[in-house]
Amino acid sequence: MRWSALVLAAGAARRFGAAKLLAPFSGAPLIRRTAQGVCAASFAEVLVVTGAQTAQIAAALEGLECRILAAPDWQEGMAASLRAGVAVLAPESRGVCIFLGDMPLVPVHLCGELAARAEAAGYAARPQVAGKPGHPAAFTRAAFSDLMALQGDRGANRLLAERGSAVAYVDTADAGALLDVDTPDDLAAAQRAWQARATSATTDSAISRGALEKPANPMGA
Repeated sequence: MRWSALVLAAGAARRFGAAKLLAPFSGAPLIRRTAQGVCAASFAEVLVVTGAQTAQIAAALEGLECRILAAPDWQEGMAASLRAGVAVLAPESRGVCIFLGDMPLVPVHLCGELAARAEAAGYAARPQVAGKPGHPAAFTRAAFSDLMALQGDRGANRLLAERGSAVAYVDTADAGALLDVDTPDDLAAAQRAWQARATSATTDSAISRGALEKPANPMGA
């Protein structure tokens, strides 16, 4: 996939009360879990945009196939991170998927479909869960100049709202598209969801290998 990925990891996490992205999450820093998922997808490049804890986040991501980029104006807000990241994307990139560093359960498996739908719509695409917009958002190259013009802490939501039919929405039941970590309670909820997903994956794998019997279908099918 000739698309790029940006992981936004520059915030100071004031609501969390500590270095949120470095908080332990299933045996690793939260930002590493998010970045691992993104790096496992088929992106041409993965950039992690930092600000408040650049050195610590770089250390947390050691060994992953991603580039660390410090946003010089990160304190301005999310727009500064977007501008910094988009400015250095590979010239051959057809688009960019934008991830938030505090969303470790974000559905990276949708990225191929999001990219295709964004290109078909002409501007962008994003997932939605029961009608509620989620992440990641996928922007084609046609949106890059608009992303570069953003200011403050509003992110790209305004662009998506303004573009109407040029933005496609992909329905999903994956609640990871909405689950971000802003507070310690959010972190605990995300950890429970992560463990439930891991347990489900382990069970499915065991069934496929024949190590466990497939549960009986109560409908008799």
